Order: sequence, then structure tokens, then C-alpha cells
Amino acid sequence: MKKASMETLVNYIDSHNLTDLFTIKDELTAELSKGKAKADANRALYDEYHNKVIEALRKASAPVTAQEIANETRLARGKIVYGLTNYWKSEVIRDDSGKTATYRLA
Repeated sequence: MKKASMETLVNYIDSHNLTDLFTIKDELTAELSKGKAKADANRALYDEYHNKVIEALRKASAPVTAQEIANETRLARGKIVYGLTNYWKSEVIRDDSGKTATYRLA
């Protein structure tokens, strides 16, 4: 079931006061909370990674690959790439002209 469907169902149960469906509502609410907790933990992780990655880019004298940033920061390369392309894309410039993408501060 999609998250939006679960949220719609929970809202429907709440708005129509369907007391016989409270068990289902509680299960759906617990599932939504679990997903939210995971998303919040990921956001906190990327917030923590941000400063380390930006500092590594600031120290670099030339554009660097995600692997070079990973070597410098000891963070997972995949998480770095995801952060650079999704969370911090306004702060960096990605260059895809070479064999491997490189990054530098904007």
C-alpha cells in the first residue's frame, strides 16, 4: 500500500468516527510513523554528512570525484553521490564531461 493511500485511509477513519476500524487505523498509523522515523534519521544523517562533504570540496584545489571525497571523509561514496545530486545540488557544480563525474563548489 502506498503511503498516500494509508494517510488517506487514516484521515477517512478519523473524520467519519468509525470506531470499529480503530485497530486498522492504529496499525496504519504505526506503519506511517515507522516510515517517518526512517526518513527523519536519513535526513539527520545527510545533515551530518553535509558539513564534511562541503569541507572536503572547499579543501580541494581542483574538481574531485565522489570517491575522492569518500576517501577524504571516510563516508560511503553512494551516500555522498546521493547527497550531492539531491540535497546539495545547489551548492555544487557537477561536471560529467570526463570518464567519472567530478564536483566542485558552486
